[in-house]
Amino acid sequence: MASSPTIYDVSRLSGVSTATVSRTFSEPDRVKESTRRKVYDAAAVLNYSPNAIARAMARQRTDRIAYIICKKGATILDEFYAGICEGIMRAANRAEHQLLVSTAEDWRLTVSAAESKQIEGVILGGTAEPALISEFQARKVAVVLVNNRVAGAELPSVVADEASGVEQVIGHLAARGHKKIAMLAGRVNAYVMSERYHAFVDGMRSCGLEVSPASIRMCEANVESTEAAAEELLRSAEERPTALFCINDVAAAGAYKAARRLGLRIPQDLAVVGFDDSSICPLLEPELTSVHVDCRRMGELCVERLTALLHGEKDIELLSTVPTELIVRRST
Repeated sequence: MASSPTIYDVSRLSGVSTATVSRTFSEPDRVKESTRRKVYDAAAVLNYSPNAIARAMARQRTDRIAYIICKKGATILDEFYAGICEGIMRAANRAEHQLLVSTAEDWRLTVSAAESKQIEGVILGGTAEPALISEFQARKVAVVLVNNRVAGAELPSVVADEASGVEQVIGHLAARGHKKIAMLAGRVNAYVMSERYHAFVDGMRSCGLEVSPASIRMCEANVESTEAAAEELLRSAEERPTALFCINDVAAAGAYKAARRLGLRIPQDLAVVGFDDSSICPLLEPELTSVHVDCRRMGELCVERLTALLHGEKDIELLSTVPTELIVRRST
């Protein structure tokens, strides 16, 4: 069944802003006749009813929400969070929310107060600072977290099933006969890092494999740092791992460079697995085995939880977990 037309559809077809569409139906006297005609014609073609606008006005609500990416140095083009954004945009459109998208840094640089942006709810992606969360809560703005959990905070959170993803990795490598498996633990989101680290340790032990401090290397989550860390691991003749689990696909790219520099073949001499199943996986040679995360579904669930909060629903699920799936390619 086709979804009902929204104010955004009318805006696109008429060629005017959503604010102008809203004003045309709520305060037509303030809109030029030629513009009103464009809006009315577009609404007629789409069979659009302005009831949603009328409801929002009656409730004295803006139906405006925000998605803020809380990752150092992030842009809205960051692949993982852009995938979440796509799901948020789709769900927000269906729910007729107006959506603002920003990074935490840009949010602070523009107008700092949520009140001035007139938002009613916010989705915080990544490691949101406690002060930012508190600011929204103080202004009675509904908050949903994505790719993060905050201990002790009664906030709905949407996360990927990190533990299952890592367990699939260890099970796959163990089934291929690998006994010396190391982890490149890049410093990413603190929640994600903790989940994947503990899942790695638990997965190794459940498969009867030894986990030594030397088999887990902390590094920055970029190609340069992971390349150096991987090279250190792989230079050990006696303890050299035969497989590397990398905190994400960028870290895996660093491992590829280190292996190539040392003359090691992938996967004959070294199996490599990443996480996130990003666009670089099929570009690496050989193609990278990685854990797929349904980012769009995460975004959709965020909007569902936020909408429930805005509607005053009770017993909202505080933890929503999206399944993960190991995508096996030629690197293992």
